[in-house]
Amino acid sequence: MKKIKNLGMASLLFALMSLSGCHKGERPEDISERIHESSPAIIRWGVKVDTNLFGYYSIKNQEIEGFDIDLAKALTKKIAGPEAEAEFVEVSAKTRVPLVKNGNIDAIMATMTITDKRKQILDFSKTYFKAGQAVMVPENSSIQSLSDLDEGKIVLTVKGTTAASKIKEVAPRVKTLEMESYSEAFTALKSGQGDAMTTDNSILLGIMTNNPGYHLVGGIYTRDPYGIAVDKGQEAWLDTINEALDELVADGSYQKIFDKWFPKDAEDSSIMTEKEE
Repeated sequence: MKKIKNLGMASLLFALMSLSGCHKGERPEDISERIHESSPAIIRWGVKVDTNLFGYYSIKNQEIEGFDIDLAKALTKKIAGPEAEAEFVEVSAKTRVPLVKNGNIDAIMATMTITDKRKQILDFSKTYFKAGQAVMVPENSSIQSLSDLDEGKIVLTVKGTTAASKIKEVAPRVKTLEMESYSEAFTALKSGQGDAMTTDNSILLGIMTNNPGYHLVGGIYTRDPYGIAVDKGQEAWLDTINEALDELVADGSYQKIFDKWFPKDAEDSSIMTEKEE
């Protein structure tokens, strides 16, 4: 079984105090160098344990599972050989940056969107999942594309997200109804209070996994790609990750992992469906 760690509050506080990095004049650890010099090689990945399809703890199998997990395992073997071990450390949106900054983890692979703001403090790999806003409808719905979201149609969204404004950009005549949570929005869709639901495709795909009878229409209408994040100053390590990712795509391993976790509705989220812009 692969290792799973939860660093706890003490380690997190230490990580937060260490955000400034190494002391003046101190050389930061070269992660790529450390991995290739250690035996057996261990790569420490920061992952989610509560995100369906990507990283979640399976009570049945007593281990963490998901697309991010399988891809991290494949990258570990590709980077450091068949004997290399992937070590998984639980992270959240709040803890992932401090933990990679402090060196508690080597990389973040936790549904992290690549943004210009985050690029100021972290470096990102190539896109490994094309996340974005999407629309989910019941299988018997008359809505087959975004153009079918016309006047009279109601789209359910969640308060505090940008989904309501984003859907208006592509379907200006549609009405929106904002709910307090994703579960409430989906319950409203099931009860007929709305014709469709919109949010991140990754969230919708997770809902669909546990609730058959729904599918995505119209593809992704915003671009919010997920990348693997590393600390600044780790250019060699980032190059190693990108090279390994390219190799997994080239030999078909990436697509096998993608197909294992995602339905055909998610085909436009695969990095193999089209070239990156």
